[in-house]
Amino acid sequence: MEGILWKWTNYWNGWQTRWFVLENGVLSYCKSQDEVKQGFKGSVKVQACEINVCFLDNTRMDLVIPGEQHLYLRAATSQERQKWLVALGTAKAGINRNEKSIDEPNPDALKSKKSELRLYCDLLMQQVHVIKSAALHDNGPEIEKMDEATRFLGATCNTFIKTLEECMTLSNVDVKNPVTPINDVPFPLTNSIPSSRKVVLKV
Repeated sequence: MEGILWKWTNYWNGWQTRWFVLENGVLSYCKSQDEVKQGFKGSVKVQACEINVCFLDNTRMDLVIPGEQHLYLRAATSQERQKWLVALGTAKAGINRNEKSIDEPNPDALKSKKSELRLYCDLLMQQVHVIKSAALHDNGPEIEKMDEATRFLGATCNTFIKTLEECMTLSNVDVKNPVTPINDVPFPLTNSIPSSRKVVLKV
């Protein structure tokens, strides 16, 4: 995925447009699309980032590597942000659905999927907040805003459910040594008990 996002630079220059490219789990950027061939100005490995959504701005998203790097971004619209969040969440999961089967054991896949679920959960909470705010507006319900937010909510729910199903599948794949139920454990025969520990019952 690629396109224009606004990147926070500093308090002097504020938000500036940059051309971003998400490829092979790496988010890279340069000043414009024409400068891609000259090389990117910066990049970040998505799998190492915490992806946060802003509840006060439905176009903003933050990529944070704790203690190292912060990347504050804004999309042109909330629709564009949702597309980027889904793409970033998939990249963070570290699984290419087109090339790798979900049934193949992968020790890091389940952890990544859980992280992806948290991202979609945050997004769902924000979308519900937008719908609630629009419905309880002082001047009456904002129908157009509610309709738009509802469409986004439906799309996010579908993605969340699909990711949850993949997470459950990975959980089943990772279970290699299931615990035997106690009812299925055979009771040892008397002959298998050492003679020194046999108990003789006298009537």
